[in-house]
Parts: sequence; C-alpha cells; structure tokens
Amino acid sequence: MIVFTLVFSNFFDAMGTMTGLAKESGLADAKGDFPRIKSALVVEGVGAVVGGATSSSSTTVFIESGSGIGEGARTGFANIVTGLMFILAMFLTPLTEIVPTEIAAAALVIVGAMMMSQIKHIDLGDFRVLVPVFLTATVMPLTYSIANGIGAGFVSWVLIHAFSGRAKTISPLLWVVAGGFVLFFARGPIEALFGVGI
Repeated sequence: MIVFTLVFSNFFDAMGTMTGLAKESGLADAKGDFPRIKSALVVEGVGAVVGGATSSSSTTVFIESGSGIGEGARTGFANIVTGLMFILAMFLTPLTEIVPTEIAAAALVIVGAMMMSQIKHIDLGDFRVLVPVFLTATVMPLTYSIANGIGAGFVSWVLIHAFSGRAKTISPLLWVVAGGFVLFFARGPIEALFGVGI
C-alpha cells in the first residue's frame, strides 16, 4: 500500500505539473497533449528512484519551473543553471538560511497565477465539467498536493457523468483511475478507524 500510494501520488503530481508546464511553455500540441511524454515520465521515474536511494527529497518536476518558463526558458539550459546554483548553495547553506522561507510565497503566487491562465481553454459552461475543474483547482492548494486535486477531479468527473446518465461515455481507464483515487483517499481514514495499516 505504501508503494501504491507513493507511485500514485508521484505519477499524478508529475502528470499534472508536466501538463501545465507544457501548455505554459507552448510545447503542447493542438490537442493539449505533451509531446514525448514517455521520455519525460521515464526521466521523472528515474529521478524519483535516485532521490529515494540517496535519502533526499523526491527529485521530481516542480510547478515552480513555471517561473522559468514565464521568463522564456524552453531548452532545459535554465535547469542546468538552477542545478549549478543548488550545488553552489550547498557550500553557502549558513548564508542562505538567513533568507526566510516566506520569501518563496511571492514566487508561488506568480507561478499559480501563470498556471491558472490555462483554465481559459476549458469549457466551463457545462456543469459536468465545471464541478470537477472547480474541485481540482481548489483541492490542490488546500491540501498542498497536485495529486489530491487531480484525484478529486477524476472521482467527481466519473461520479457526475455516471449519475447524469452519461456512464457509457466514461472511458474504462477513467473508471480504473477513479477507483484507484478512491482507494488512495480512503486509506488514511480506514487506517485511523481500525488502527491498522493497509
């Protein structure tokens, strides 16, 4: 269950982040798909495994990359420069600790605003679309997790379409993913209720 939870949250955090960043950078195709997503996910997976093996925090794609994209980063050179700055910062840790963590809040507001601009591509006139979008956009900041927001969107999308007589339009894969997210969300309450790990 621990492996399932980690893979599920890491995968959907990465997918949500990559999709938003691809649109923001103009790399998404006409259908809004991220080209070469397989390669990106392989790099993401290897990074997560290496991060875990070194006992560091997950080396995953972060939404903060949107700030670099907003300034024109497209080729990956900005990531190399950022990595070199982090290596340099390792030797200046006492100096960097005088900068309060609250400074990052301003950058995150700007990044969030940039990512929110992508909502204009969604047809919010249909209530069956509006509710999952609303839940996705609000659950993410309230739970500090992109995966939780995406999960709320998947589950609500499937439930709303199923109960509004459009169950046949739901892809079997969506049913599986929504079921996985229900299990993902139910794990904590079930463990707390019975006092056991599942």
